[in-house]
Amino acid sequence: MKSRVHHATLFALYQLCIVLGILAMPVAIVARQAGVTLPIHRLLVRVGEAYENAQAAE
Repeated sequence: MKSRVHHATLFALYQLCIVLGILAMPVAIVARQAGVTLPIHRLLVRVGEAYENAQAAE
């Protein structure tokens, strides 16, 4: 049961991060023009890897 809850939580977190990345796109474009990059891609990669590892562990 704990594994199922953990997996569902990681899935929800991954989906939330994707939505956050999409919503932050205009800010990221402006920031990039100013010479600053937002590390949203690192967050997506880490959460995605955690989700895939949880999926493989089942």
